[in-house]
Amino acid sequence: MHVRLAYAAGVTIAEAPDVDAAARARAWHHSAHAAVCDVIEPWSHGTVVRATRYPSYWDYNVVRVEEDPGWGVDELESFADTALDELAHRRIDFELLVPTERLRAGFEGRGWVTMRLLWMCHEGARPAIEDPRIEEVPYDAVNELRIGWHREDFPDQDATGYFSQAREVAETRRARVLAMYEGGVPVAFTQLVRDGDGSEITHVYVHPEHRGAGRGTAITRAAIDAAGEVRELWICADDEDRPKNLYARLGFRPVWTSVQCTRLA
Repeated sequence: MHVRLAYAAGVTIAEAPDVDAAARARAWHHSAHAAVCDVIEPWSHGTVVRATRYPSYWDYNVVRVEEDPGWGVDELESFADTALDELAHRRIDFELLVPTERLRAGFEGRGWVTMRLLWMCHEGARPAIEDPRIEEVPYDAVNELRIGWHREDFPDQDATGYFSQAREVAETRRARVLAMYEGGVPVAFTQLVRDGDGSEITHVYVHPEHRGAGRGTAITRAAIDAAGEVRELWICADDEDRPKNLYARLGFRPVWTSVQCTRLA
């Protein structure tokens, strides 16, 4: 899942990822699939990954395109239909940006939702700023915020199955949740996972009525601090939206860009 945050002012991010960092970002992304998916099957241009216990969790039921197949939209859509046949969605993740950009308009014309994702790695000092509004909480403490987030992105989708599956996946990955409280009510949350000497901030969300006034900055800083001493700390954002500018201000450097294409039932 990509992170979401409304942010009013930005900075320009230079897109100059180095090859080694991009490879590490891809490896981290693949490790998440390996931790959750029970089906990992190579195909001629990548890998099909499936989590049969969690069929509504799109991020773990996907066709990964890891090299340029030289295919058009027809061929890729047909392959996804076969590989993900019994699922209610189709999902293709393209790990190389250049050959994918020419296909986006074709996918969108067929009803697919496409998103360019920017993977960023934290560099520099970790903030040690305490905010009395922020505390670590049980997973279910921010369920209302999770529901609100999903409705913003997919207002017409029944997410009942997804939420229970997402909870199990979070438990599998030993996720930690931080919430910001105002007036006794959580108004923002962040979630992070750790695997070995790496960690990822997988969620950043601020309730629409509480965006601005530095809440997104504060909750993200808290997540960075909570990650502790790790070799690499990752975050993934919509490359065509503003949150990436906030993350850059907090020390994240862009290293890899991918594209998600999703078609819902």
